[in-house]
Amino acid sequence: MRHGKRIGVWLVGARGSVATTVIAGAAALGGGLTPPVGCVTERPGLRELPMPAFDALVFGGHDIVGTPLPKRAEALAEAGVLPGHLLRQVTGELEAADREIATGAGPVREGTAAPQGADAAALAADISAFRHRHDLETVVVVNLSSTEEVCADREEFHSLDGLRRALETEPAVLPSSALYAYAAFTAGCSFIDFTPSTGARLPALRELAEQRGLPYTGRDGKTGETLVKSALAPMFVHRALRVRSWSGTNLLGGGDGATLEQPEAALSKTESKTRVLNEILGDGVEGTVHIDNVPALGEWKTAWDHISFEGFLGVPMTMQFTWQGCDSALAAPLVLDLVRLMALAAEAGESGPQEQFGFFFKDPEGSADPSLDAQYRALVEWAGRVSAR
Repeated sequence: MRHGKRIGVWLVGARGSVATTVIAGAAALGGGLTPPVGCVTERPGLRELPMPAFDALVFGGHDIVGTPLPKRAEALAEAGVLPGHLLRQVTGELEAADREIATGAGPVREGTAAPQGADAAALAADISAFRHRHDLETVVVVNLSSTEEVCADREEFHSLDGLRRALETEPAVLPSSALYAYAAFTAGCSFIDFTPSTGARLPALRELAEQRGLPYTGRDGKTGETLVKSALAPMFVHRALRVRSWSGTNLLGGGDGATLEQPEAALSKTESKTRVLNEILGDGVEGTVHIDNVPALGEWKTAWDHISFEGFLGVPMTMQFTWQGCDSALAAPLVLDLVRLMALAAEAGESGPQEQFGFFFKDPEGSADPSLDAQYRALVEWAGRVSAR
């Protein structure tokens, strides 16, 4: 079942690899040019929900990069991410979305003395203008920008009144991801953080979302190595096998590799990747997660994991796996899933953090069970409740 309402999708980092793949993919799916491989919302139990159709999604966003989307898509086609024959058939949709991207917009006035509230108001105005320009039912804001360093706690983050006072008087209060969440809620829009950055995970922002009756979800899309961990780790628990160590090495190219080469940015990523093992196996498991930048890999990534465990009578054993994939192609269908589900959640009157979407994230807020199967069951159960209303 699909409703005919048009839904806006405002992408932060709208000309990045993931965002470009999202826009091209939505056009291809909406035009019936490709099957919905990788789209969880097209599985039984979810596809019956009254979600917006792929061709009902209207795209816009912010980016500091000026490369037009069709050119960005051509580069992805050359890298093997987008099929060349498909690219030619979605050029019109890419051009239309590109006209809705505010280039150079965002919280970029670093070093100025202007209060940050002015930036938040400008971002919210851009989102609201996009909504009115296209007469959209609602807008879902999705953060796909580069990973930030871990945000230090501040007293102002714990109450909405305190945060508003700080934004009116100080030039640098919120990290960019949180500023976008604040702007989204101010504009009356739901928010998805597909990155490990702060996003909406501040008490003051939760207060604002709940005050406005808006849903949000995140953080850090679960697309590769951690997806395997969340499915594999419960096996050791269920079979009463003792895991002694679990170490992983991640080799990344492209923009992610360059960003995560910085220790400050990599910290939030490694923390979210480690979380699932700690919650499933406990804190006594040795091992670390390494992230290395390998520019030659381009849009592709490789993860290698080594697991040591004990069997009956303490017999030592090992397991290894290698995951190789294209992060943009893995992430894009999940972003489309989340947009459709978030639009439904907003229409159903949900507000605050949406725990039922923990299936999609490495570090979900409030998700009780980090195992993939349990998270999927929670998602389908929520879908059943929504359908029954």
